[in-house]
Amino acid sequence: MLDPLLRRIIDPPLDRAGRWLAARGVSANQLTLSGLVVGLACVPLLAIEAYGWALACCLGNRVIDGLDGAVARVRGPTDFGGYADIVADMLFYAGIVLGFALARPENALWAALLLASFVGTASSFLGYAVIAAKRGDQTAVRGHKSFYHAAGVIEGTETVAFLVGMLVFPRYFNYLAAICAALCVVTIIGRLVDARAIWGDQ
Repeated sequence: MLDPLLRRIIDPPLDRAGRWLAARGVSANQLTLSGLVVGLACVPLLAIEAYGWALACCLGNRVIDGLDGAVARVRGPTDFGGYADIVADMLFYAGIVLGFALARPENALWAALLLASFVGTASSFLGYAVIAAKRGDQTAVRGHKSFYHAAGVIEGTETVAFLVGMLVFPRYFNYLAAICAALCVVTIIGRLVDARAIWGDQ
């Protein structure tokens, strides 16, 4: 929901950094892989409840994720790059939730609920993209993307906000996970309703 607004704020500085990195031979795929490694470091850090370090890795991952898109816009986006980017994002999101489950047994049920809701939102997002690509639809409001980005109550910005909130306030993980999962359900239903209204029973 907030992704288009955030893009207008963060894209200009990211694009400047992207041009600087691209001029020095850095590729978007290298950044995607680096960002994934940094992001997945959250899992063992959370398992030992090193929340401050995990937060640093989370924020580092998000900065690198922004830079890989900026470099791609300079050097030219590729289908594989877009594919690798979304896979890395989903692994990162799931990794943080897994880390909380490893940290404390009482987190496990809520982590499982949140992971299940992530499966639903990812399916509604990627499934929508497949049909939209077949129809030639575009999402210019979210910037030039490798595939269609369906709108929702909870998208990348909101997901990261919840994850950061969990890292800053780990004692409230269960409450934040429940709220995030509920918003994911609302997003799934909204995308299904939207798809039904646009595509009908064709």
